[in-house]
Parts: sequence; C-alpha cells; structure tokens
Amino acid sequence: MNSINALGPLSQSPIRPTDTSDVSQAKAGFGDILSSTLNSVNNSQIAGDNAIVKLQTGEAKHLHEVMIAVEEADISLRMLVQMRNKALTAYEEIMRMQI
Repeated sequence: MNSINALGPLSQSPIRPTDTSDVSQAKAGFGDILSSTLNSVNNSQIAGDNAIVKLQTGEAKHLHEVMIAVEEADISLRMLVQMRNKALTAYEEIMRMQI
C-alpha cells in the first residue's frame, strides 16, 4: 500500500488542447454566418408582420411598402429553406460515403 501512495498527486493535464486549426476557425465562421442569417430572416419576418399590423390599423401610408416588406420576408424565408435543403443534401451525401 505504501508504494501506491508514494506516487504522489497526478498532475492535471487538459484532456484536449485548444484547437486553433483552419478547420476549427472555419467552423466558427460558418456558425457566425448561420447565426447572422437566421437573425436577418427573423428580423425580416418581424418587419413583414409589423407592416401587416400597420396596414390593418390604418397606420400604413402606402400599400406598396407593406407588400415590399411582406415579399422580402417571404423571399428571405424561401432562401433559408433552400439553404437548409442544400445542407441536408450535403449531409446525406457525406453519410453515404464509404470509408
């Protein structure tokens, strides 16, 4: 039993060193791009909804401004759905690859 205690405390070493490779930096960049895209789509959806509410309450001065806001929200949502579809297709293709 004395020989086990004689080893002393083990030094704490990190399990995994900090990753500073190009891949990890690209991953962070992709996450930032995705986050900003989602925020942009969300903001355009909110703007479209607000424009519709203003039209219903009579605060909107021009119908074409409301239509532009709604169409912008629609187009941005369609773009986001297509981005999701492309990412899902790429994921499925990677999963079909044989190693």
